[in-house]
Amino acid sequence: MNFHDNHRLLFGTALALFVVLTIGVAIMPALHNQATYQPLPNAEPLSESALAGKMSYIANGCVACHTQQVRNIEMDEIWGDRPSIAADYAGATRTDLWRNTATLMGTERTGPDLMTIGSRQPSQAWHLIHLYNPRAVVPDSIMPAYPWMFEEKREAEPDDVVVNMENRFKRRGGGVVVAKQEALDLVEYLLSLKHTPLPDGTATFIPDPRRSSSGGDTDTGLSASGPDGSALYAANCQACHQSSGTGLPGAFPPLKDSGIVLQSPDTMVAILMKGHNSRKLAGYPEMPPIAVQNNLDNEEIHAIINYVRNSWGNSAPEVSLDEVNELVEKHSP
Repeated sequence: MNFHDNHRLLFGTALALFVVLTIGVAIMPALHNQATYQPLPNAEPLSESALAGKMSYIANGCVACHTQQVRNIEMDEIWGDRPSIAADYAGATRTDLWRNTATLMGTERTGPDLMTIGSRQPSQAWHLIHLYNPRAVVPDSIMPAYPWMFEEKREAEPDDVVVNMENRFKRRGGGVVVAKQEALDLVEYLLSLKHTPLPDGTATFIPDPRRSSSGGDTDTGLSASGPDGSALYAANCQACHQSSGTGLPGAFPPLKDSGIVLQSPDTMVAILMKGHNSRKLAGYPEMPPIAVQNNLDNEEIHAIINYVRNSWGNSAPEVSLDEVNELVEKHSP
């Protein structure tokens, strides 16, 4: 009998070929990768809230505009302190029996990469404002708002997480904006996105773009070989305190004409190293220890302090690197 006339033989052969190819091309390599690439030893699993936030991240199509992959090229160094490796994604297990889970690496950066957003922007308050109305913190943002994750009330209840912002950004213009659990879960997931340090502490990036190659910023008072204070401010501080240094009324305090900025640098270094929460009564959220969380060295802290003390009309004496070294040692957690 002709092979092509026997439908059982024809389709059986095609099925067998498909099974063999599936095992050889898809299943075996996947099992090999699963056995070879394990999460880094100190990687922390997602909390229950962060897992729920991950599902919300997927459901709302965030992967369409945001990547979660830091490539080993110079232009990607602004997104993390090292390139992403296979172990960073090894903990992405199946959602359930029937559904696999995406690594959410993404393919397009309409918005910034989020692989280390939990380190670059560790403020829950900022993320909640950004979800409710992105233009409140990033005036030129094209990101859609997610107001259904929030509720507007006349008065907040004791357990409510209030999102402080100016009335002009509120949908109804008054009352208080309260985050629903979906918003809190999504922010919890975003805050969990951090690069786990490598066991040997190595990083494989090529030249650090945070160090100016074209000369120092005249506002920082640093030499041409030192860190660029304006670039460091933009990367670590600008999202909350804004490029103008004016902050956001009701959300983040101004640095322009700030007594803390213009007086002794001791308080500034303490805030960068330990965070700050003494202004909650004024409606401002707690500031995290940016210098520690973003692994800023003493020269970078020095550059940021001098840039802030001499920008937007501020005029304060330059702080020496030796003084910063002493203050960092004094306030190290």
